[in-house]
Amino acid sequence: MCDVTAVGPRTLVGVNEVRLLVIQPDETDPLGPLGDWLSEAGAELDVRLPPRDELPDSIEGYQAVVCLGGAMSAEDDRDHPWLRTVRGLLASAAGNAVPTLGVCLGAQLLAVATGGLVGKGERGPEAGPTLVSKKDVAWMDPLFAELPLVQDVLQFHQDAIERLPSGADLLASSPGYPNQAFRLNRCVYGIQFHIETTTDVVRTWARNSPELAEYARPGAFDNDVLETAHADIAETWRPFAHRFVELAAGRIAPAEKPRSSLPVV
Repeated sequence: MCDVTAVGPRTLVGVNEVRLLVIQPDETDPLGPLGDWLSEAGAELDVRLPPRDELPDSIEGYQAVVCLGGAMSAEDDRDHPWLRTVRGLLASAAGNAVPTLGVCLGAQLLAVATGGLVGKGERGPEAGPTLVSKKDVAWMDPLFAELPLVQDVLQFHQDAIERLPSGADLLASSPGYPNQAFRLNRCVYGIQFHIETTTDVVRTWARNSPELAEYARPGAFDNDVLETAHADIAETWRPFAHRFVELAAGRIAPAEKPRSSLPVV
């Protein structure tokens, strides 16, 4: 659990003892630099690529969960029946306040697993390097507070989170799609965008999915543009990944519980 007041000895977990379950739904979206950043902070990564790799029965034994992106939809169970298991693991993590990070499809799976709604984006796909901006609540969040007001990200999706789960806090938005980042249960996070990509990965996506790539700005997938974008993403999101491991280790506190307010008389 992420509540350090409730876990006692977990606050003493050593830097090399933070074990993360990493679910990789699609072989075309590996951990990339995000894996390096998590490892730098002392995380031990157990990467599972279903259906090749069997998914664990539970999240017991893990201090955190990361779920990456993929080309399928969050409820595409007919073609990918193991997605039901992924949603179950994410629901368990969220319900038990285990630090969790869902990235793009991972965020959509997390949203669906906890009562949100995902569907095809009415404004069309988002593709290429772009920006998202922090919402007010993000300034008090242990992972988002130190991010700049406007953050560099990489978009490549056609589905979108239409409705956040009940009780979720909105952390970041964009003009096209407002639900870009959210938090549940003080330490469970979903980000609709990518922070784990490389130039080669994104150029491959653009070649393989031209119907999505055409929604990007002209030149968005040029090599120099992507190299610059990924340098900016690393500057912003590498410290974020380090803080996520610190959260999982119990060395930084989760978000504060909402304060109950008295009615105005």
